[in-house]
Amino acid sequence: MPTPREQIDAYLAGPDTLRRAVAGMTPDQVRARPVAGKWSTLEVVCHLADFDAILADRMKRIIALERPSLLAADENRFTATLACHERDLEEELRLIAATRAQMARILRTLPPADFARQGVHSEKGPRTLQDILAAAVNHIPHHVAFIAAKRLALGLPT
Repeated sequence: MPTPREQIDAYLAGPDTLRRAVAGMTPDQVRARPVAGKWSTLEVVCHLADFDAILADRMKRIIALERPSLLAADENRFTATLACHERDLEEELRLIAATRAQMARILRTLPPADFARQGVHSEKGPRTLQDILAAAVNHIPHHVAFIAAKRLALGLPT
C-alpha cells in the first residue's frame, strides 16, 4: 500500500494526466459523443471537477469532524443537470488543479495516524481518509481511459 505522501503525490499528478488526455481537442470534439450512450469528453471533465470538489469536502469533513456523515452523489444526475456543455474545458481543468493543490497542502500537514480517521458514507458505510484519498487518486486515471476511447472514435491520437 502506498504511503500517504506517495498518495498525495499521485493525487497532485492527476490534473496533468487529465490535461494530456484532452490536449489538442477542439471545442466541437470535446462536446461530441462519439461513443453511443456515453458522455462527451467535456461531460467527463465536468464530472471529474464536480466530484473532485465532493471528494475534497469528504476529506475535509473526516479531518475536521468526528465520524461525519458523507452524502452520496448521483453522477448521472449531476452530469444531466449541471450544464456541462455550457461549461469551459480550461476552467474545469484549472478548478481540478486548484482543488487538488489546496487539498494536498492540507493533507501534507497531517500525521500518518489521521489517515485512519473515518466518516460514514450514506450508501457505503464507514470510509477512512485513506479510502477517500485513494478513490480521488484513481478517479482521473479511470476516466482518462474513457477519454482515450472517445479520441479513438473521433480519429484522434490517443
